[in-house]
Amino acid sequence: VPRSDAHQGENVAARDERLCWLTSFTGSAGFCAALLDRAGVFIDGRYRVQVVREIAADHFSAVHWPEVSLADWLREALAAGGTIGFDPWLHTAKEIEKLREDLAGSAIEMRATDNLVDRIWEDQPPPPIGKIVAYPLEHAGQSSVDKRAVLAEGLRAAKQVAAVITLPDSIAWLLNVRGSDVVRVPVPHGFLILRDDASARLFVDPDKVGGLAGHLGGDLALDEPGAFLPALAALGSVVRVDKATAPLKISEILSAAGVKIDWGQDPCILPKARKNDVEIAGTVAAHLRDAAAMVECLAWLDEEAPKGALSEIDVVRRLEGFRRATNALLDISFETICGAGPNAAIVHYRVDEASNRAIKPGELLLIDSGGQYIDGTTDITRTVAVGAVGGDERAAFTRVLQGMIAISRVRWPKGLAGRDLDALARQALWAAGQDYDHGTGHGVGTYLSVHEGPQGISRRSDVALEPGMILSNEPGYYRPGSFGIRTENLLVVRKAAQIDGADARDMLSFQTLTFVPVDRRLIDVGMLNADERAWINAYHSVVHDKIAPRVCEAARQWLALAVAPI
Repeated sequence: VPRSDAHQGENVAARDERLCWLTSFTGSAGFCAALLDRAGVFIDGRYRVQVVREIAADHFSAVHWPEVSLADWLREALAAGGTIGFDPWLHTAKEIEKLREDLAGSAIEMRATDNLVDRIWEDQPPPPIGKIVAYPLEHAGQSSVDKRAVLAEGLRAAKQVAAVITLPDSIAWLLNVRGSDVVRVPVPHGFLILRDDASARLFVDPDKVGGLAGHLGGDLALDEPGAFLPALAALGSVVRVDKATAPLKISEILSAAGVKIDWGQDPCILPKARKNDVEIAGTVAAHLRDAAAMVECLAWLDEEAPKGALSEIDVVRRLEGFRRATNALLDISFETICGAGPNAAIVHYRVDEASNRAIKPGELLLIDSGGQYIDGTTDITRTVAVGAVGGDERAAFTRVLQGMIAISRVRWPKGLAGRDLDALARQALWAAGQDYDHGTGHGVGTYLSVHEGPQGISRRSDVALEPGMILSNEPGYYRPGSFGIRTENLLVVRKAAQIDGADARDMLSFQTLTFVPVDRRLIDVGMLNADERAWINAYHSVVHDKIAPRVCEAARQWLALAVAPI
């Protein structure tokens, strides 16, 4: 039972919350293997504290993944063999192929079936029918017709007659549309077939489309969802399917119809990740707007939190209010993480009425939040001190800051991937015998998903970083039951400036997009070297110049103190 839906989304519609319905686990990644006598909920390092709080221990056990693989767990639990059912709409061909390889030699069989959760979920919500709206060319920077023409040229070069596109953000990007089928991510659910002549066929509920046909163009046909499978079977010749993102059911239908499958990456993924100049300019504007809201909130927080009357929910509501006061916020980009004291050690903590905690003097408060604006998507984390905090907290905060600075300052030869940079963010923590169990950075879309592939900064990120890619830079440190720290800016990859006397080779670097102060009270200045001190002082100087004119007088006075040189 995966967390994902047929579109492999991190955020899923209420109808697709099968993992949560079955197990009560609310995290955005994970899966459950349910046998006749036991059930395991597989989670990575981000959710190890959270999962124990949410699942019923007498029915489910938490399994640390990927340290324990599904195949190894199944081999131990089903030593005599057995049959494991799976819904081929919810798993990719790559996923099932890998699992079958890992189970080779066992007596365990994987068998496609209808969805067993849906059989018993009596009050399952209906499929979403959010309206699809046009995304203006002034923000997209390139027309859908031009995008389709470029991708079709690639299909022809590969001798492929069509590509099947299943990712909602790929469809939204390609057609210059946005939707509302899942919370916080403005994408539509549907399937699309792109032909080598640049024509396309979109399969969506007609109630979603309204008067959008004119925007989509005459070479794009609209069809009912029920026409999708027959259309697949009729494609013929050679068709591109992304083994890592498309549901296994699609390749099964194509194979049964005798259509030759040419496995290849969704053709939208890399072009979407490489933001054009218009998208980057919009993202810059969105981040300045969002930074002003953050500064207003931090100034308010610094005034009110020491009084001891605030709770985590109070901060979440007030921060969203400051964002809405910009009159440009369309939505938050994900559920705000606001954790005080030990709650901050839960990496993806979500406050609710049951967990809501008073913010006490002497604690750290971690706030991870973002906004969806028509011109860009933001994501920022700041950890702040409420009164005086301990030396361990300040030392760990400074090590995290050193990692964030290292990524911000790095130059690297073109062709390197995020995995080649990840260690830079961890070196100060490693030197102290510390680390964090999440990636250092993820890709970010433009008024799309706050978590966008394929780029990233982590040990698993093997995609070469290219100009225009937007990524987060968010090292952290978490001490369960005590405190948590994360500092996050967004960055965009740029061609690096030339250095006199340097070798003639292509180099890349990052341009910072986020301009919000880092809490100076938590920095152990003696731990920083001269370059690190110079970086934080220069950064704070730019923060002041860019944001001071955008905030009220009280916030402006707070900002002047917050960015004073160290």
